Amino acid sequence: MSIQKILAISGKPGLYELKIQTRTGFVAESLLDGKKITVGLRSNVSLLSEIAVYTYTEEVRLSEVLKAIATKENDGPALSHKEDEAKIRTYFREILPEFDEDRVYTSDIKKILNWYNILQPKGFVTLEALSKEEKEETPAAE
Repeated sequence: MSIQKILAISGKPGLYELKIQTRTGFVAESLLDGKKITVGLRSNVSLLSEIAVYTYTEEVRLSEVLKAIATKENDGPALSHKEDEAKIRTYFREILPEFDEDRVYTSDIKKILNWYNILQPKGFVTLEALSKEEKEETPAAE
């Protein structure tokens, strides 16, 4: 499984899997309850595969951050996004020590932890799945 077709839709809780593209938008299925919704083209939608986290030197792809969490937790669940701010920041510093503390807010970290904990039981963020996805994204040298 891959996070290539996983969406975060502004104003809607949880994550969604892109199912079908239509003339006026697309159909997505909630990863929380399995309900299908139609999403118009005007909706603010983010593909998880396009999200990156700021560090002091570069931007790190979300898939790499999720892989680091999976490595730390041995493919198990991450720290809850409902923990206190200090605990969340300390935990994230263990995952991505060089993250830019001025540009990455606690709310961003909570969102990443929540997303990981939604995707992990469904098999989207196992080390195997994320490693396979990185190989598919990296073009072969010609």
